[in-house]
Amino acid sequence: MGEDMREQIEDYLHYLTIERGLAENTKTNYQRDLERYFVFLQEQKIVEWQIVDRFLVIDFLQILKNEQKSPATIARMITSLRQFHQFLRQERFTDHNPMQHIEMPKKAQRLPDTLSLSEVEQLIETPDTKEILGIRDRAILEVLYATGLRVSELVNLELKDLHLSMGLLQTIGKGDKERIVPLGDLAIDWITRYLEESRPHLTTKQPDETHLFVNRQGTGLSRQGIWKNLKILVQQAGIHKNVTPHTLRHSFATHLLENGADLRTVQELLGHADISTTQIYTHITKKRMTEVYKQYFPRA
Repeated sequence: MGEDMREQIEDYLHYLTIERGLAENTKTNYQRDLERYFVFLQEQKIVEWQIVDRFLVIDFLQILKNEQKSPATIARMITSLRQFHQFLRQERFTDHNPMQHIEMPKKAQRLPDTLSLSEVEQLIETPDTKEILGIRDRAILEVLYATGLRVSELVNLELKDLHLSMGLLQTIGKGDKERIVPLGDLAIDWITRYLEESRPHLTTKQPDETHLFVNRQGTGLSRQGIWKNLKILVQQAGIHKNVTPHTLRHSFATHLLENGADLRTVQELLGHADISTTQIYTHITKKRMTEVYKQYFPRA
């Protein structure tokens, strides 16, 4: 019967790839979590999913806690098990979901550093736009903040992905999912200036290069190249937070929510396959909801 359980894990991993189109890294994380869970259930002499209850799951999570696993690791395990048990019920391998009343550890909701609007402006205005590379760096920062793109999506952008007249760009995200992202006027202006005044000089030796953002040699920028440039610009801007390309993505999402955007819209813009990933920002929407309530409810 243990073999049936393993087979159902394989079915689930196949479902993640085919039906949900999850990225290989994400699928590998699920696989690792479920392998660990399966070993625990074998040790408990569990022979079918139907007899797994919430008390067994709690015992398993307690073992992880005793092993000094971080709240973030335990939170990811809970997400993996939630999705998996949902699948088992959906496919009628079980008639219940033992994850129903299992809560996330509180500390797992911690967000990375976010830049304030004035810090974002300070950083974006740091590149010397009298220089060819300064124009490029300004365009990169404008695009990162205006779109919330992952750095991997940014370095893979090609000229054909730009639709500037419509104020849009298209990108391929995790799990090879394509999405269309709106661009603000400032980002469009700086991309246009980069295409006219900067990129032609950088690609003199590589006239056929298709990547949007290029290095001194005229070939596509790497993730490391973006990260290295950003580190220098953060220093020059006098910002003392731990800033990575992902910080601009978090700042993009945070500022949208603080100004009234809803979680579903932000999920679409960020290209999160699952709303649960976007829910790390829930505390921002709650704060915003309280402010709106106080502003508009006559007896607040």
